[in-house]
Amino acid sequence: MRIRATVAAVTGALALSAFAVPAAQATGSDTHNPVDTLKALHAATSGKNAFTGATADTGTPYALDAKFGNVKINSGKPIVAGTSAKVTVPVTFTVTHGADVDVTADDTELDLVIYRGSYSSPANILVGDDWPACTNTSATLASCKGTLDIYPGEELLNADATTWKALGYVIDWNDVDPYTTDDIDWTKVGYAEGDALATTKLQRLSRLTVNAAPEPVKKGKTITVTGSLTRANWDSGKYTGYSGVYAQLQFRKKNSTTYTTVKSVKTTSTGALKTTVKAGVDGYYRYSFVGTTTTPAVKAAGDFIDVK
Repeated sequence: MRIRATVAAVTGALALSAFAVPAAQATGSDTHNPVDTLKALHAATSGKNAFTGATADTGTPYALDAKFGNVKINSGKPIVAGTSAKVTVPVTFTVTHGADVDVTADDTELDLVIYRGSYSSPANILVGDDWPACTNTSATLASCKGTLDIYPGEELLNADATTWKALGYVIDWNDVDPYTTDDIDWTKVGYAEGDALATTKLQRLSRLTVNAAPEPVKKGKTITVTGSLTRANWDSGKYTGYSGVYAQLQFRKKNSTTYTTVKSVKTTSTGALKTTVKAGVDGYYRYSFVGTTTTPAVKAAGDFIDVK
């Protein structure tokens, strides 16, 4: 496991800043922190030492012949997160590179992260617990896969339910020790970066309930169908009502497998649902929510009504 980091982009190159993470994520056998690595690299492009602000280190990194492609995040599906459980999603991509570049070498660092906001001033970034694993499929092409590991209670706010962009980078240290106490000759270090490689949506996990009453009920009498639509609130760490959206009340007969929509019902300020129907035949009532850009679709389990 590696130390996690966040990315902030400035003047056409990444500049990283550390952020608080759970202790379990902040330690591991790999003590190389990509925050420090990229801070140093981008400070080098401005002629200053990233850690002291001095100009002790010399040169600037050269442009590495490497380019990201075929980026897929979570197999093209939105990423859905609740309030606390860790969410791990797959990422895959390729790196096309010069024949003299080996992205699988021990002294090469490579990663793909996602961020929201602008490139020049991102609001948040999400990374994986471990470095991606790459396999050379030819002398100039590598196939890579990894994960994004999201800790909602530590990393997310409600504003994060939006579209995110993918950014990848490769660093070839060429046997340069990034933690040497001597001055670093940055002219020996190669760097390549790709922005807006793909997009993905991050959504707040939704929950939906239903209760049809009374039960049993006489044919022709009134059935009251209540329910609640809630979703993960990353600001509070709880599930709270989703107000002002519509859910469809649906019904299927006892021996049928198909639900049909009866009517649309709007949620209250607390996410509550309530409507009435007349009892006809035995069957199941449920609420169904089609979802929004910030919240995934969800269906309640059917509630059986016995009509006498």
